[in-house]
Amino acid sequence: MSAAVPAGAPASGAGGKNRAGLTRADYDGSKTTLCPGCGHNAITAGIIQAAYESALDPARVAKLSGIGCSSKTPAYFLGHSHGFNAVHGRMPSIATGVRVANRELLLIGVSGDGDTASIGLGQFCHLVRRNVPVVYIVENNGVYGLTKGQFSATADIGSTTKAGRKNELMPIDLCAMAIELGCGFVARSFSGDQKQLRPLLKAAFAHRGTAVLDVISPCVTFADHEGSTKSYAAVKEHDAPLHDIDFVPYFEDIHVDYEPGTTREVDLPDGSRIVLKKLAADYDATSRDVAIQTLAEARREGRLVTGLLYVETDLPAFEDELRMTDTPLAQLTLDQVRPPRAVLDEIMEQLRTGKGLAAAAGGG
Repeated sequence: MSAAVPAGAPASGAGGKNRAGLTRADYDGSKTTLCPGCGHNAITAGIIQAAYESALDPARVAKLSGIGCSSKTPAYFLGHSHGFNAVHGRMPSIATGVRVANRELLLIGVSGDGDTASIGLGQFCHLVRRNVPVVYIVENNGVYGLTKGQFSATADIGSTTKAGRKNELMPIDLCAMAIELGCGFVARSFSGDQKQLRPLLKAAFAHRGTAVLDVISPCVTFADHEGSTKSYAAVKEHDAPLHDIDFVPYFEDIHVDYEPGTTREVDLPDGSRIVLKKLAADYDATSRDVAIQTLAEARREGRLVTGLLYVETDLPAFEDELRMTDTPLAQLTLDQVRPPRAVLDEIMEQLRTGKGLAAAAGGG
C-alpha cells in the first residue's frame, strides 16, 4: 500500500490563490492508502484541481460515498469539507437526505462500479429519476478491488481476470441507463485523461441536478493485464473522444477562438458555459437519441466513447418538486419546524373522529 500524495495533486503550500482566496493545497485531503498507480488517485487529483479552479468553498461541500476502494477516496480531497461514508450501495439515500436538510451544500458523491451497478443499482436509479443535485462520480474498473478482483457488473463480455477466466455476462452501461432515466448531465471519461476530466468535473459542479460521470479507472492490481478491457493499455487503445471540451465559468469573460461552425456551446443555469469542439463527427450532446445511438454503436464496435454524452439544463429541480422552503431545513428553528400543541391536538381529533381519513379519501 502507498502513503503518497495522489499523482498530480499539488504539494502543500504550492500555487497561487483562487477567487475564494484559497490555494490548491487548501483542497488537499489525507494521504492516499490505495495501490501505487491506482487510477482512483488520478481522479482525486482531477477533483482537487477542478475544485481549486472552480473556487469552491470547501465548507459548503459535502463528500459522500459507500463501500469499496473508490469510496475511500473522499478522504483524499477537500479535507475541510463535510463527509459521510455510507454502507455499501446506500450513498444515494444519504445524498438525498443531505440535500433535503441543506440545499446550500454542493454534493460530491464518489462510488464504484460494484457500489453503484450491483448492490446500489436500485438506489442509483431512483436518485437519477428524482434529479437529486449531486455530482455522482463512478470510479469504474470492472472489478471488486477490495475482495480480490472478482468481475463487477460493468465488466465487458470476454474480459479476463488475472487467472484467465473470461466474463460471460452482459455489462451494465451506467451512462446509457442514466440517460434512459432522464439524467440531465451524463459524461464518461478516463482517469488517464486529465485534459478531458477536469472540464467535465467543473461543468458537473455547475450543473443544477444529477450529474453522472462514469470514469474508467484501471485497477493496477487486478485489472491491468492483457485481456482486461479496462486496463490502462486497453482503454488508451480503444478510447474515442467525442470532442474537445472547454469550460468557461460564470466569472470569466468568454473568448472562443474556434472556427465558426466547429463548436457547440451549452449554457448552464449559473451563467457558466460548456464549449464542445467537434472532432471527426458532428456530435450533438443535447440530443438523447444521438447519445443512446452513439453508445450502442460504440458497444458493437468495441470502442469506448468519452466526453459529454448528454446534457439538458432545464429539468425540474428536485427541491422544486418537493416544494421545499428557500431556507435550508437545517437552518430552521424549532419553532418553525415543530407544530404547536394546538395543531397536534387538531390532528389527533381528526384521527379520533375519522374526519381526517374521510377528507384524505375524498369523502369530505
